[in-house]
Amino acid sequence: MRPKKPLKAGGHIRIIGGKWRGRKLSVPSLPGLRPTPDRVRETLFNWLAVDIQGATCCDLFCGSGALGFEAASRGAASVTLVDQHKKVALQMAKNLQLIKTENILFQQRNVLDFLAKDAGPVERAFDIIFLDPPFEQNLIAPCITLLEQNGWLKPNSIIYIESESSITTLTVPQCWALYREKISGQVCYRLYHRTEG
Repeated sequence: MRPKKPLKAGGHIRIIGGKWRGRKLSVPSLPGLRPTPDRVRETLFNWLAVDIQGATCCDLFCGSGALGFEAASRGAASVTLVDQHKKVALQMAKNLQLIKTENILFQQRNVLDFLAKDAGPVERAFDIIFLDPPFEQNLIAPCITLLEQNGWLKPNSIIYIESESSITTLTVPQCWALYREKISGQVCYRLYHRTEG
């Protein structure tokens, strides 16, 4: 994984499990775009094996959409993808047309603006959050605050966070318990289980 290296035009991700296994999806060429590699996704979705079926998921800073499409392929009930970039929006429209699914929704929004709005009824909260922001922009902490503050999480939500491996600890709410943690190259990825706080 190369955190700062832009993908070349014509790059692809491959869905590695579930009903769309083996399908390739194009990704936009954007500086700093880091699709979560196959081996990391395989580990993550092994961790989520008993939780993903029927889950409502949100992929924040979705970029390539690798995590969101993988979740939907493996049985998530619904997936919301959020990213502000126009190139991402254009590519997501093409990929969604290719996959032909109705349980993935893309929103072209600034993630902090998206989270700053109250989630509303508890039914709109998510079971699983994927949080994989651009590196070195200090976005994790405000996202964590807004997720908790504005009702985006259920009492037992699961939160996945990717960060630079140089970030050895994250400040999270007391009701978040670190369930898994692993380093792959320059990336540290963590899975938290939320309990009623």
